[in-house]
Amino acid sequence: MSAVAPNDQQQRLFAPHVLFNNNSIYNVKFISSCFTGAVAGILGLENWLGFVFFIFTTLFTAVILHFFNLKTNPKKFFQDGLLEAVNPGQENTFSFILVWTLFYG
Repeated sequence: MSAVAPNDQQQRLFAPHVLFNNNSIYNVKFISSCFTGAVAGILGLENWLGFVFFIFTTLFTAVILHFFNLKTNPKKFFQDGLLEAVNPGQENTFSFILVWTLFYG
C-alpha cells in the first residue's frame, strides 16, 4: 500500500471545517496577543524585552494548541499544518503593540 499523495491529502479537507478551524485559531491568537500586550504593558517591559515576551507567548500558545487541541496532528485540521498555528500574523502583532502601548502609559 502506497502513501497518500499530497493532492489526495488536500482533497480530504472539508472547506467549511477548515474555515471554521482557521477562524477559531485566529480568535485564540488574537486574544492571546492582546492579553500578552496588556501583561507586557503592566510589567513595564520596554524595547526588545516586550517583543521577546510576545514571541515567547506566541510559541507557548502554539505548543498548547499543538498538544491539546490538534492532538499532535495539525495536518488533519489545517492545510499548512503546524505553520498555521505558529504564525502570529501581522494583525496580531499590531494588536499586541497597540495594547502594549495602551497599558504601558
